[in-house]
Amino acid sequence: MPATIVVGTQWGDEGKGKFTDLIAKEMSMVVRYQGGHNAGHTLVVDGESFALQLVPSGVLYDHIVPVIGNGVVVDPVVLLAEMDKLQAKGVDCARLKVSGNAHVIFPYHQELDRLIERHLGKNKLGTTKRGIGPTYADKAARVGIRIQDMLDPKIFREKLHVAVAEKNLVLAKVYNRLGFDADELADRYLNEVMPRLRPHVSDTVGLVHEALEAQQHVLFEGAQATFLDIDHGTYPYVTSSNPVAGGACVGAGVGPMAINRVVGIAKAYVTRVGSGPFPTELFDEIGDKICEIGREYGTNTGRRRRCGWFDIPMMRQAVRLNSLSELAITKLDILDTFDEIKACVAYDVNGTRVDHLPYHQSDFHAAVPIYETFPGWNCDLSGVREAKDLPAPAHRYLEFLQEQVGVPISLVGIGPGRDQFVHFSKP
Repeated sequence: MPATIVVGTQWGDEGKGKFTDLIAKEMSMVVRYQGGHNAGHTLVVDGESFALQLVPSGVLYDHIVPVIGNGVVVDPVVLLAEMDKLQAKGVDCARLKVSGNAHVIFPYHQELDRLIERHLGKNKLGTTKRGIGPTYADKAARVGIRIQDMLDPKIFREKLHVAVAEKNLVLAKVYNRLGFDADELADRYLNEVMPRLRPHVSDTVGLVHEALEAQQHVLFEGAQATFLDIDHGTYPYVTSSNPVAGGACVGAGVGPMAINRVVGIAKAYVTRVGSGPFPTELFDEIGDKICEIGREYGTNTGRRRRCGWFDIPMMRQAVRLNSLSELAITKLDILDTFDEIKACVAYDVNGTRVDHLPYHQSDFHAAVPIYETFPGWNCDLSGVREAKDLPAPAHRYLEFLQEQVGVPISLVGIGPGRDQFVHFSKP
């Protein structure tokens, strides 16, 4: 059963969409297994940009069945709008399948997300305010509404009335806000949303297993990244699901024995959006330069990303958490004009050298990076297509990262285009 997981290994925005697109031609199915439309990625094909939020990257290939798994939380209105934009660009979305077990994001989830973040004040988490967290909270509390509920209007109305009554009480008593009309919401989703979504709703667990049993290649695509994982990330500055590779098993309905390849995606440096610790963050002109050259602004929100040097102890932890079989490094070309390149090899935590990711959050907040410095290459990598043609300093930098993290670097991205990459080492 040839199955591959693609997972982000930092704090997101590593370029998972591009890598997924690169290897998708080998696949028959691409499955998104967690997250929601809080995580966007941009693909550039023949000079045209495609900004995707919910639709799996494989939609750009005619032979691939794109699947939104049960672990994803779905705003159907956003999904349909994204499909319309893709259709307008000539991308066929008829093949898209959506799990009936995926939970639905409603307007009251988004309103609560905004209010909760605002009331946290200086302790805000930096959420995208898209309703992701409140929807996962309802799922865990067993009061969520799933896509399949909309297939039965009676059940849907009953569940929505119960949910809206409880949410309206919270909005009024806690936040002094007006609530929502359950009947109005029900009419909108049943009459406007569901007729268009219905042809895509499916038993995606069955579809995935049929593909695996037929020895078709299936790619599982995560959103966000390892250190935004609700269990293994820098809690509470995390997402509300499990982006780590193990999340694919739960979020798509497959067992771990079905997986035979796990590819970690990492930038040649590190970025982060929102609040939370970031030991290698740069607050100087170098950080500003990385941000501007790399266009480090959120696909969905436009928020400026925090930028810093590559963090090796963090990457070693990502290798462990995901059982990575290989690594793909993206955006190496962003460092083309730097005289020096740095990589964090350890931390100084209150006077003690620490070579691993600190377990305790206070230690991680106090961690000061210990750097190894490399000469820059000061040349344009965008036209390189063979590893042997990389300048020696770039080659050495990649070799050092590979040696330190303990897994081979299979691919290196040197530009936004679909063909702008080199094969570096065999996994």
